[in-house]
Amino acid sequence: MHKSTPSRVFPRIDPVLTDPLFFVTALVAVLFLGLAKGGFTGVGLIATPMLSLLIPPLQAVAIVLPILILQDVMSVWVYRRDWDARNLKIMLPGAVIGVGVAWLFMAKVPEAAVRLAIGIVTLAFVLNQWFGKKPEKERGKPSIWRGAIAGGLSGFTSTISHAGGPPYQIYIMPQRLAKMTFVGTTAIFFAVVNAVKIAPVLALGQFTSKNLFTSAVLLPLAAATNYLGIVLVRRMPSELFYRIVYLVMFLLSLELIRGGAMVLIAK
Repeated sequence: MHKSTPSRVFPRIDPVLTDPLFFVTALVAVLFLGLAKGGFTGVGLIATPMLSLLIPPLQAVAIVLPILILQDVMSVWVYRRDWDARNLKIMLPGAVIGVGVAWLFMAKVPEAAVRLAIGIVTLAFVLNQWFGKKPEKERGKPSIWRGAIAGGLSGFTSTISHAGGPPYQIYIMPQRLAKMTFVGTTAIFFAVVNAVKIAPVLALGQFTSKNLFTSAVLLPLAAATNYLGIVLVRRMPSELFYRIVYLVMFLLSLELIRGGAMVLIAK
């Protein structure tokens, strides 16, 4: 009788989703998502890999996506007056194509290989920013082709593991946009990308009642941490803000490289 109780009370919930370890991990992951959507771009990259330690990666993607969409609505409303139209026009078409390509090849592309490649490129970018020769003159207008490629890579990697931040940042960060413009442009870009990602996740059958229930349980924390991120970004000096973003990118690149390499070596 005791063993049948959980199935009567939660008839559609996967046992792993009632595991305290999972929800502790999920709460930490959502905390990072909230800070990322609030303006600390990049820190949310760790959320899906964290959940993937306990559940299948595609299930982790499906659980995180509704949370991201709620946070997108909040962030876009807050930063609706602070964004760069040219960058969005350049990057979004490529991002939509990237989402489509990821949808077609999601079952064939090893996630570990993608994660490793993202980590290496991100690490190279950060090290160049820290130790490379700084340009004497300010950069001109954003390159259309580089932006389209960066948008495509961001859409592709975002669909596979919500890891679209590094390709986007590699293109955007050298432009040294004003802090609020950078945050607002990022919010709108990923809001569009996440909306487009609904179709692949739905087509792959991952919007199950179990996954949506888990997302719903985590939504209140997502909203609270998103607000916390917005407050911190508004109060933080721009130079310190960029230093933190680069440091976060560096740490995440190491984790992506470590995680991807270990999985590939194990195979």
